[in-house]
Amino acid sequence: MSIWTDIGRFLSSVAADAFSAVVEAVRTVFEGNEETRKKVGFSVAIIALSAKMAKADGVVTEAEVAAFQEVFQVPPEEFNNVARLYNLAKQDVAGYHAYASQVRSMFPSDDTTDLEVLHDVVDALFHIAKADGLIHENELLFLEDIAIAFGFTPEMFDRIKARHTGSGDADPYLILDADPNWDYERLKLQYRKRVMESHPDRLIARGVPQEFVVIANDRLAAINTAWEAIETRHASTNSPEVISAS
Repeated sequence: MSIWTDIGRFLSSVAADAFSAVVEAVRTVFEGNEETRKKVGFSVAIIALSAKMAKADGVVTEAEVAAFQEVFQVPPEEFNNVARLYNLAKQDVAGYHAYASQVRSMFPSDDTTDLEVLHDVVDALFHIAKADGLIHENELLFLEDIAIAFGFTPEMFDRIKARHTGSGDADPYLILDADPNWDYERLKLQYRKRVMESHPDRLIARGVPQEFVVIANDRLAAINTAWEAIETRHASTNSPEVISAS
């Protein structure tokens, strides 16, 4: 069953005129069903925070919803469910800091699973922010504030930002969370660890719906690009020096 169907049924079962009421309903409606609670909670967080992010660049248009649909492939028959929640968040007078705190409350634990889900939320917001080919300065400030509200360190946020904004100039060691002074074998182990952590199956296992695995695919692409850059550097550093014949 599609996550959008779950969200549609969820919205039809609750009378909510504010995002805070939606968050509370996520906790109560799916009590005893942890897997669905996390999937719906994650999706609600993405939709609501993307609506708030749309205001961050000073322009709110229907194109913002279209960008969400383009990135996450919402089926046409489920689009009204997304638009309903998006508009609810867009019209809510609460600021995005309050939203970030409410999202954090849906994933309150400091254990690895909840923190990784919040990491996935920020990754997804970056996807939406760059859907028009450019991440505006205010959007970047918004994303940084969200990361701080989620309890991320500056290094954690910089690593996510590098994957999405660095292009070929991004620090590959930062993306892999590796020390440039490590030897080749240790760097290779770190690369493999990051690949395993970012596999789509790992995201789905911790509550990210199937419809959002584009996050994993893009993350893996950035990790592989970073590793290729590191391999190139090691190859050039360790290649034997060529001596010309006199």
